[in-house]
Amino acid sequence: MTDEPNPLAKLREPFPPHHISKLPKPTKNQTDEVKADYKKGVRCKICGSWHHPDVIHLDYVGHAALTDRLLDTDPAWSWEPVAFRDGLPAFDTTGGLWIKLTVCGVTRLGYGHAATKPGIDPGAREKEVIGDALRNAAMRFGAALDLWHKGDLHVADDESEGEPKTPLWVTAAKAAIECLNTEAECGAWYKANVGELKQKPQAERDEVLAKLKARKEALAPFPGDDAPKSAAPKSTRTPINEASPLGDDAIPY
Repeated sequence: MTDEPNPLAKLREPFPPHHISKLPKPTKNQTDEVKADYKKGVRCKICGSWHHPDVIHLDYVGHAALTDRLLDTDPAWSWEPVAFRDGLPAFDTTGGLWIKLTVCGVTRLGYGHAATKPGIDPGAREKEVIGDALRNAAMRFGAALDLWHKGDLHVADDESEGEPKTPLWVTAAKAAIECLNTEAECGAWYKANVGELKQKPQAERDEVLAKLKARKEALAPFPGDDAPKSAAPKSTRTPINEASPLGDDAIPY
């Protein structure tokens, strides 16, 4: 007798970095500051939006990436609203929607909601609500749980008594840094990510900054063979440590 693999296990697999999007989450003060002076904002290189330079970003899986995972798990998956009104899905009094998501014959509930925005296209808010409800219901199947949870939900057997598993964001950041080709690109990457770095745990942040420092030093030009080593300019880099504030304009290395 052989054990059949659970087809729903596909939903619990981590999403690859290119399927994970960034959602800016400004504070009220940051939003008010940019509204009062448009020039206080920047065109973000992470999400493409115009917002305060110190806004943090949250990782999330978008509607398309989730739909792709649902189709990989069960091509016949489906969803339906919990209730109807006049033949249409029954949104509640706050504009939210309860749905039933069925994957591989298993049905679970989910709830979606989205804020009303000025100038939004007709039907756009409803589509956003449906996408939110699908992500919420899919989470009940285990989809993208590592993004919802702030820490590590699981520790591998071979890591239970050793070092904790490297967070996905650290792995993705180090891979992005490895692709930087000039010192200028290193500086631009730091400035684009400094707001998010400030929100990360110290040990994880130091690991990423150490990678950035090593990449920048690997790209630094070497003196010519005929130039004496003593002629090389003295480094003015600030060492990465807790005394190097991430809020400064200068890159801390």
